[in-house]
Amino acid sequence: MAVKIRLTRMGAKGKPFYRIVAADTDFPRDGRFLEILGNYDPKKNPAEVTVKEARVRDWLAKGAKATLTVSNLLKTKGIEAKIK
Repeated sequence: MAVKIRLTRMGAKGKPFYRIVAADTDFPRDGRFLEILGNYDPKKNPAEVTVKEARVRDWLAKGAKATLTVSNLLKTKGIEAKIK
């Protein structure tokens, strides 16, 4: 089972916000996930990112790979992530 840390879209049409989740690579983008790790709201000025740092570091230590967008968000919080 390959795990990725990625975004899943939530919210109404035209008012998106995203959850940062750990999900199997076979699961659909907005479908099943293993754990919610944080939130990202691009509509706020400046964009708001909240992350459970301990859980993210735990998933990364277990071999999960972050997507490019999530790794950039994690860098703003001071967390280095492997990109896949």
